[in-house]
Amino acid sequence: MSAPAAPLHSAAPSPGWDGALAAEVIAAHSRLDGACLPILHALQEEFGCIPPEAVPMVAEALNISRAEVHGVVTFYHDFRATPPGRHVLKLCRAEACQAMGVDRLSAGLLTRLAIDWGGTTADGSLTVEPAFCLGLCACAPAALLDGDPLGRLDEAALDEVAREARRA
Repeated sequence: MSAPAAPLHSAAPSPGWDGALAAEVIAAHSRLDGACLPILHALQEEFGCIPPEAVPMVAEALNISRAEVHGVVTFYHDFRATPPGRHVLKLCRAEACQAMGVDRLSAGLLTRLAIDWGGTTADGSLTVEPAFCLGLCACAPAALLDGDPLGRLDEAALDEVAREARRA
């Protein structure tokens, strides 16, 4: 279960899109060696995602194709093409967490929330994303909620985490 790739462009501007601000962010980082990643990180920091409208701007600034920029955005798991929910739950999918049952836990949670990996609940409160090792192997299965580590999760604890995040 994975979220469909976002289009490279859309007819309507993304919510919160500010082309002038994006141009400033891109200009501030475009002279760095290997500028693509720093630019994309800065855009995501500013907008909460990489707005599709920014892709051609980055491509032009770096003299690369839109497809190359899109490839970078879709290759790295930490980049998103749409804004996340108010809270982000990253569930570890690495071997130690798999051995401790994270696949069953995550499948159940995603079903109960009616979302796929990378999806956001209908109320916009919670986005659930896979992570590919959080370094919390001794506390497996593990997760991060808004960057705060959670360990030794079971179904009840995971449901409580999701419930609390959705209330906040």
